[in-house]
Amino acid sequence: MSVIVHNKLLEKIDPLKIPDHVAIIMDGNGRWARKLNKERFFGHNSGIKAVREAIDLSIELGIDTLTLYVFSMENWNRPKNEVNALMVLLFKSINKELSKLIENNIKLNVVGNTDLLPKKTKTSLLKSINLTKNNTGLNLNLAVSYGAKQEIIRATKLISNKVKKNIISQENIDENTINDHLYSCNSKNVDLLIRTGGEFRLSNFLLWQISYAELNFQDVLWPDFKKEHFLKAIIDYQKRVRRFGKVKL
Repeated sequence: MSVIVHNKLLEKIDPLKIPDHVAIIMDGNGRWARKLNKERFFGHNSGIKAVREAIDLSIELGIDTLTLYVFSMENWNRPKNEVNALMVLLFKSINKELSKLIENNIKLNVVGNTDLLPKKTKTSLLKSINLTKNNTGLNLNLAVSYGAKQEIIRATKLISNKVKKNIISQENIDENTINDHLYSCNSKNVDLLIRTGGEFRLSNFLLWQISYAELNFQDVLWPDFKKEHFLKAIIDYQKRVRRFGKVKL
C-alpha cells in the first residue's frame, strides 16, 4: 500500500473510537498456496508478513489488545507432517521476533492448551512470555492449541472444583467468575473480530469473548492481508452503532 493511500485511510479513522480489542481469524494460507501450486506450508510461512503488518498497525493506532488465531484445537487433526511443520514454524517465528517484541514494548501472551504443544515450542513461548511480561505496549495474544468450547469446559471444571472446596459459593457465580477462569482472563472482551479468507463462520474462536463484538468478514486470503484491509475494517467498525442490547436514544 502506498503512503498516500495509507494516509488517506488514516484520515478517515476517528482516534477516539479505536477498538480496545481486535481479534483476527487468519484464514486462507492453504488456499493461497494452492493457487500458486505450492504446498500448504508455503502459505503458512508467507502469512507471517501479514502478521507483522497487523501488529505494526495495531501499535500505530493504539489498539490495546490484538488476538491472533494461530492454531486451533481442530488443527491437531490435520496431517501429521503439516502439524509438525506448523509447530516448527511457530518455534522459529517466536525466537526470530522476540527481540522486536521487546524493542516495541509488546507484551506476549498465549491463550490455549499449551500442554499439547511440543516441548521445544512450549518452552520457547513461555520464555518469550516471561521476557515480555513487564512490557506496557500492545498486548499480543496468540491463540495456540485453542478452542472456545474447550476453554469454557475447562473454566467450568475449575469453578466446579473451587465450589467443592468452598473457595467459591455457587450463588456468587456470575459473568466475572467465568471471565476469571478463561485463558483470556487478562484481556477485555473483543470489540472487533476480523476473519479473512471469504468464509462466514467463527470456527470455535473466542465464543464467550465475542458476545458483543462487531464482525468483519473479508474476501482476502491471509497472506494478502495488508494494512489497507485492516484500516478498512476499523473504518467499518467505527460506522457501527454499538447498543449492547439497549435502544439508541
